[in-house]
Amino acid sequence: MALPRPHRFDVYVAVAGLLGGLLLVGIGLGNRSREDPVTLFDGPWPILVPLTVMAGCELLRRAAPRTALMIATPAIAADVLTQGNLATVLMFTDIMYAAVLYGPLASARRIQWITGLLTVTGTVVPYAVWRVPEALLIGVVIGVVAYGPAATGWIVRNHRDAAEAARLRAEQTALLAEMDRAQAVTSERSRMARELHDLVANHLSAIAIHSTAALSLDDPATSREALSVIRENSVAGLAEMRRLIGILRDAGAGTEPAAAPTLDGLDALADGARANGLDVRLDADPGTVPAPVELAAYRIVQESLTNALKHAAPGPVTVTLARRDGCLAVTVTSPFGDREGPRAPGSGAGLVGMRERAALLGGTFEAGPAHEPGSADGKIWAVRALLPLTEGDSA
Repeated sequence: MALPRPHRFDVYVAVAGLLGGLLLVGIGLGNRSREDPVTLFDGPWPILVPLTVMAGCELLRRAAPRTALMIATPAIAADVLTQGNLATVLMFTDIMYAAVLYGPLASARRIQWITGLLTVTGTVVPYAVWRVPEALLIGVVIGVVAYGPAATGWIVRNHRDAAEAARLRAEQTALLAEMDRAQAVTSERSRMARELHDLVANHLSAIAIHSTAALSLDDPATSREALSVIRENSVAGLAEMRRLIGILRDAGAGTEPAAAPTLDGLDALADGARANGLDVRLDADPGTVPAPVELAAYRIVQESLTNALKHAAPGPVTVTLARRDGCLAVTVTSPFGDREGPRAPGSGAGLVGMRERAALLGGTFEAGPAHEPGSADGKIWAVRALLPLTEGDSA
């Protein structure tokens, strides 16, 4: 298997170490004299072999650190048998450092233990054999050449890993923050869409229906009455739009109660629907409920009455609110018969908004045709929502 291409910095280190070692050989500067008992091969030429091998190992210090260390270890041992070269020793310490820093984690740990054990052994055994203080220097040299670089590499590796983990955590935190921001924006857009639809759909539907009546009937009294209803709904719709815009601009603190209606306003809501031509029958005695549940229930009734105004057949529209098994049950039924078409166009966003309001509170929502004895053709359109009171309280 071909070895990976060496890093450019490693090439510079190898060339610098080789040239420095050749310079030391050229001026005759070695680590030991020829008379030293350890020197088995004197002269300059034996020094060049471990020097060249060590320079070659420097090329692999980052690309293949374990291979470099396995080759460098016998090379440093061979250097001990010559007069020695300071550049060879320095390159070996760098290879030991790189093996711990860039090598696998398990290998880095083993190198730590092995060099530490060699340092202790090189200190204790020679002193126990020769009983002279100078014998302790062997352990010191081993510690400086082997254990010191390994320990330094381990410390740098830990700092590098800690910095990388901190960077990853920061990226993850930023990603989660961006996801939360996007989710909050989406949630706010949905809330704004629901509020905007619920605020103006009822008034605009009444305007569309009465304007159609004013245009189709050639009766001044009827047209005048229709125009009066159109004006009332347009003024009310404009006022509610202004309240909503004020709240969105953070300038509507004083209009917050008007923008968050309560169940106490169901009577007025029913009266408005009756003025638009619906036969509304209200039966509401929910007691005190949490504010989020109260708002959701009001909006569901409001949208149901708007849909009844546009789509229902002639007949009574029944609105019922009651507590049931820890929930607020909202039911709106209207006659469901054959019609040529809706009295005003719709987009279907109302059903989506009601379902979202119930889901946000952990409740259920269903709407569709049903059968009820006593109604026209036995068919009605029923809107039913169950809104948990506990979920609403926590929300």
